[in-house]
Amino acid sequence: MFSKDKFLEDCRGAVAEGQQAVRELVREAVADPDGICRELGTPSEAGVFPLYNAPDLTVINFIWAPYMTLMPHNHNMYAVIGIYGGREDNTFWRRRADAGADEAALEAAGADSLGLGQVATLGRDIIHSVANPIAKLTAAIHVYGGDFFEPPVPRSQWDHESLVEQPWDMNATRATFRDAAARFEAGQAAGAG
Repeated sequence: MFSKDKFLEDCRGAVAEGQQAVRELVREAVADPDGICRELGTPSEAGVFPLYNAPDLTVINFIWAPYMTLMPHNHNMYAVIGIYGGREDNTFWRRRADAGADEAALEAAGADSLGLGQVATLGRDIIHSVANPIAKLTAAIHVYGGDFFEPPVPRSQWDHESLVEQPWDMNATRATFRDAAARFEAGQAAGAG
């Protein structure tokens, strides 16, 4: 049975062993979605909910609003993503060597769709965008091999439309979650859900 305190303790121990050790812990955790919901609460609103943050490890409970997307971004640290409710679609991007300063700096390089109980590992140099393609909240545990909120190496994000690189902005990320949640709630209130 999932225990938040035990999971965080195990992650703190596994971070020194590397990404594969963390992946196994996340895989075991998302195999018990009901246990996660008992410990963390049934997802009811979109948001970024930190569970643990230190220089070498960050654990976040991400709750994605229906149909929301997050612009391409990097982490400059490894990530392990486990889904315990809903679906998360990732588009992977690579930098274009031939792009000028005001041109699209990225091109699509692949995709992965994660469902209940599935886990993905992202290397430190991966650039991805995320979408919740379904009409309900998606819940995911994300574990990072570093400080997600104050990374030692500056992170980037890319504009959805132009794909021009910009400095990463956590406030903009939080606003994306708030805006997506407000759109979902307005739709629910209007009877669209």
